[in-house]
Amino acid sequence: MSTATTTAPPGTEHRPKMGVVLIAVVGGMFLAMLDQTIVGTSLPTIVRDLRGEDLYTWVVTAYLLTSTITVPLYGRLSDVHGRKPLLLIGVTVFLIGSGLCAVAQNMPELIAFRAVQGLGAGALIPLSLALVADMFPPERSGKVQGAVGGVMALSYVAGPYLGGLLTEQANWRWVFLVNLPIGVFVLAVIALRLPHQRRERVHARPDYLGITVFAAAIGLLLFGLTEKGRATASGATHAWTSGTVAGPIAASLALLALFVLVERRAAEPIVPLGLFRNLTYTAANVGAFFTAFGMYAAIIFLPRYFQTVHGDSASTSGLKVYPLMLGMLVGSFLTGALISRTRRYKPWLVAAPVLLAAGALLCANLGVHTGVWILAGWMALIGLGIGPMLSGLTVAVQNAVDPEHIGTATSKITFFRQVGGSVALAIAGTAYASHVREAAPAHGLASAAASATATVIPWLGVAGAVIALVVFALMPERPLRRLAPSAPSVE
Repeated sequence: MSTATTTAPPGTEHRPKMGVVLIAVVGGMFLAMLDQTIVGTSLPTIVRDLRGEDLYTWVVTAYLLTSTITVPLYGRLSDVHGRKPLLLIGVTVFLIGSGLCAVAQNMPELIAFRAVQGLGAGALIPLSLALVADMFPPERSGKVQGAVGGVMALSYVAGPYLGGLLTEQANWRWVFLVNLPIGVFVLAVIALRLPHQRRERVHARPDYLGITVFAAAIGLLLFGLTEKGRATASGATHAWTSGTVAGPIAASLALLALFVLVERRAAEPIVPLGLFRNLTYTAANVGAFFTAFGMYAAIIFLPRYFQTVHGDSASTSGLKVYPLMLGMLVGSFLTGALISRTRRYKPWLVAAPVLLAAGALLCANLGVHTGVWILAGWMALIGLGIGPMLSGLTVAVQNAVDPEHIGTATSKITFFRQVGGSVALAIAGTAYASHVREAAPAHGLASAAASATATVIPWLGVAGAVIALVVFALMPERPLRRLAPSAPSVE
């Protein structure tokens, strides 16, 4: 087994300013997370222009597939080779993919280029979060992770509005072109100002077999979940037992079992299985998976409610979900500040699912004539429950593992949150479509859409929150580590 050491930090005169590091951290992460949601409101226009209605969902799935698969790979490789070179590669690939998407001439090209985008995006979120742990002392990382979590919340909710606005006022290709100037600036900051912490290690053969099995397993899982949400020729969604759904998911489970065996024998595993013996690490990942149920359900189906029930445009619906975004921002910032002040994270993680469950349960009262301000309060409550997960879970995990595993551990939070979101959307998409199909003939589309939304958000939000609450209540809490004298810091 190889060992890793980190050289002493650069001299004080060479240390970057905190603001510069935050630009690199926040900018790259914002780009990656924005592209998970910005395309959604533009898709109807895109498929109409490129004549690809039958490939509608794959514009999203291609990006999600490659970014989810590469998240743990980048995290592990950055623990070996350092964050800076992997972050530079990720941003560069992401920008190349963005430029290619903007000039796509047909749907197969766009889907392929979205996959290239995802290959780069897999680096941006976990490595940005890991950089915070690398460069900020623990007594300040809570506040910084709170700010980073706030940016995550902003990107989740701003994406649909920005995508709709660019499509309505300019052209859908600007949804991808907007990444280029921001990305070039972030790339320059990383290249010129971010220090490279070199890691001296004995050469170890990369875990090629593990990478191949893992990529195939996750790819088949996301393929099966995507097919579950797609409509058949009759207009109904695929059954869980259909070949295009059950087959890929079963194969994925078999490959995941094989992956565990491969990783147990690998000299340099991409997923160190020993980390799962750490109860805090395991609980945080389980919590990230299930709280994604409520988060993705609210982010995806509330804008759809406003467009279908109220007849709002894509950009207007994006504005109306701002209470959700503000709740997430406040929840993330507040949790980061409380962690820094109290040096504890468990109380705030335990309280968050209660707020999420309460807000989701209130949405069961959603109807055609629900007041905007009443719904704003419900959305804010959901956001206040989601926000602490975006900052508190990262702090808990980074505090629970050894420094040489921070990149790997941080990437798993992102990975499990994205897979949890994919599972949630597959379940919610089926339930929503079935409810609308049954209720619309008798009550009209608007009423059916309202009642479908009032079904999927409470069920997913409450179920995910209750499981997370139990997990967080049982999770052990470790005192926050203090900065070691030789650890890198930022002035």
